[in-house]
Amino acid sequence: MRIDAHQHFWRLLRGDYGWLTESFGPIYRDFLPEDLRPLIAAEGISRTVLVQAAPSIAETDFLLDLAEREPLVAGVVGWTDLEAPGAADDIRRLAERPALLGLRPMIQDIPDDGWMLRPTLAPALRAMVDGGLAFDALVKPQHLANLRRFLASYPDLRVVVDHGGKPDIAGGGFPAWAEAMRTIAKESKAVCKLSGLVTEAAPGWTPEDLRPYVDVLLEAFGPARLMWGSDWPVLNLNGDYRGWLRTAEALLAGLSEAELELVFGGVAKTFYRLEL
Repeated sequence: MRIDAHQHFWRLLRGDYGWLTESFGPIYRDFLPEDLRPLIAAEGISRTVLVQAAPSIAETDFLLDLAEREPLVAGVVGWTDLEAPGAADDIRRLAERPALLGLRPMIQDIPDDGWMLRPTLAPALRAMVDGGLAFDALVKPQHLANLRRFLASYPDLRVVVDHGGKPDIAGGGFPAWAEAMRTIAKESKAVCKLSGLVTEAAPGWTPEDLRPYVDVLLEAFGPARLMWGSDWPVLNLNGDYRGWLRTAEALLAGLSEAELELVFGGVAKTFYRLEL
């Protein structure tokens, strides 16, 4: 079974996508299951992991409602305010819904690069561990040193690094990013999403532009800790579903069939504890 470990749906009129403005052109419209269904059917993708795109519990409830009636969605990575006084109670309430797999604070948009190290997060993170929820780390390279400390502080929390830590492929900075990702992989049990690289590359990118980054992630995490995701429809800003999938397949062509099955479904199933 092939699984897309990272995709989004949104409905603009809901009004809580503060980052999504008209300047985002091709993705400034509604994206719902009927838009994705033909794309994944053509590529042999059976199920998806639906990830939040707005910092609101209302959006999380919207996504959970979608997941409960849409067979292609295996589960939801939602959002709640991890610093709110009642965060632990909110997490326990959300965790009662079977479709909830984990939570994702939008760390990349938080001005404080050290936010994840605040002690005020501890009650919420304990509630996540107790509830069996995963933590999606939406970080950029400047967060990786703090993410390393975060992982050491919460060894029982299941953590996946979204989008390969969002390396600045178009702008450079490869050595520092590569060293940080290798260190995180070595010192922690975190897994990593092979996703989001296309939108970090310059327009007109080729597979060879992405190869060094994919090679580092594969070397550091190995196929048993790496999961493929489309990041659709954000992907449409600089690529398309089939093109990114074919590129990932080509860059991973040296793996065995069993290893490919891990990257394209097995790791997501195990990490998110999917009941398929």
